[in-house]
Amino acid sequence: MNLAHLLLRQALLDPDRPALFFGTRPWASHDQWARRSLALAQRLRADGLATGDRVVLFLRNHPRYLELLWGLWLAGAAVVPVNAKLHPREVEWIIDNAQARLAFVTADVAPGPLAGLAHQFDIESTACDALFEPMPGLPLEPLAERGPDDLAWLFYTSGTTGRPKGVMLTHRNLMTMGLTYFVDVDPVARQDHIVYGAPISHGAGIYAIPHLMAGASHVVPASGGVDPAELFELGWALGPLSTFAAPTIVKRLVDHAEAAGITAADCARAFKTIVYGGAPMYRADIERALRVMGPRFVQIYGQGETPMVGTALSRAVLADTAHPRHGDRVASVGVAQTPVRVRIADESGNPLPTGEVGEVLVRGDSVMAGYWRNPEATAAAIRDGWLFTGDVGCLDDEGFLTLKDRSKDLIISGGSNIYPREVEEVLLTAPGVAEVAVVGAPDPEWGEVVVAFVVPMPGVALTVAALDAHCLAQMGRFKRPKAWHIVPELPKNNYGKVLKTALRERLRAPASVPPAG
Repeated sequence: MNLAHLLLRQALLDPDRPALFFGTRPWASHDQWARRSLALAQRLRADGLATGDRVVLFLRNHPRYLELLWGLWLAGAAVVPVNAKLHPREVEWIIDNAQARLAFVTADVAPGPLAGLAHQFDIESTACDALFEPMPGLPLEPLAERGPDDLAWLFYTSGTTGRPKGVMLTHRNLMTMGLTYFVDVDPVARQDHIVYGAPISHGAGIYAIPHLMAGASHVVPASGGVDPAELFELGWALGPLSTFAAPTIVKRLVDHAEAAGITAADCARAFKTIVYGGAPMYRADIERALRVMGPRFVQIYGQGETPMVGTALSRAVLADTAHPRHGDRVASVGVAQTPVRVRIADESGNPLPTGEVGEVLVRGDSVMAGYWRNPEATAAAIRDGWLFTGDVGCLDDEGFLTLKDRSKDLIISGGSNIYPREVEEVLLTAPGVAEVAVVGAPDPEWGEVVVAFVVPMPGVALTVAALDAHCLAQMGRFKRPKAWHIVPELPKNNYGKVLKTALRERLRAPASVPPAG
């Protein structure tokens, strides 16, 4: 079950087919990819890399990223891909915690040496190029076998509350995810292309696994990131693309299509499938995306602790507008994916009846082995085989899961529970609102009050009075925001998630907009 075999299999089955692209330029065939990764593995082993060693990847998106992933698995190592937007000091903490000996970087994200390493390689240097130079006569086989429960990918959480935790993902976890993709997310054909606009260090990179299984091609944009115009042009040049995107990226694609007058038929030529997840996708946003771009979308819900595997909302369900419960389904995150069970439970883990709100629990072969060097956190997160996700939601009688919020984001005001997402969904239907985030702020009388940060559409002047009236027309008075901040943008991390911790920190300063009356 070593993930390394996926690349070797394709090198034998389809050696000459272009496998990696940098923009529209072919970078490597399957055979070239395999031989470069094997050469890297051989040279690192000769230099002392041992089976099970952790290797940090701190770089922007690049075709060499994929050669590194499989090269390190061929060498028997575990990869530690980290967010390219982290400060080098933060990465040094991860290096120390992971007990990593090596790191591969790009100079734009790591302009100087990182402390604690025996070796640091800039992947764009001539010296690093030599590591990937194919070695004549090297057989197509892993240099170190790994078992299904051995560590493959050490994923560090975003660390919004204290230090990040290292999520231990095994070969079994990632193989489960890969096979599940074909059943619950999207079929993949040999002629397909997956594009990496979102960071390869996160969910987008994990989706390389099912696409390699199917022998599809992998495309890294020349920009290394998300440029909507570039992504559309790549799709039209190479063939419809599949991709993983956070909701903020989906919104940028939709905005571009609408502004450029790109039709749904043109979108179909550029994109086969857009899998979205990683943060809430509001009903108004996905309905607009479907109108503008057509039935290109599939939603997944998972966590780093159960990578890309939890629930899925299929293309067919999203497109079935005639269904009497279509609105509720679109607002959900779908039904449990094939290899897992999903449960709603109370604080003790006892299952709750259909329709009741509680914590979302997941169980199955995708669930992590635990947190690296953190048995206390592992024991708190995995109990009796169930992963306690920290997300709050409910299941309906058809098994559709609707998320309310993270448990830590729940607002309790005057003894009443208020879910920020519910308020956000309402505000996004207000005229002139582009984005919104709702948080709780301490209040001596109510315990907490609801605070809204609202981003207006370009050229729109929003007023607190209009926003307040919109809320009062659609929700209970106790749920409406008591304070408002009209802001030009929301703080987000590298994966497009809104940083509500940063918004709470802003509330320590005087409000820029007076509280609503």
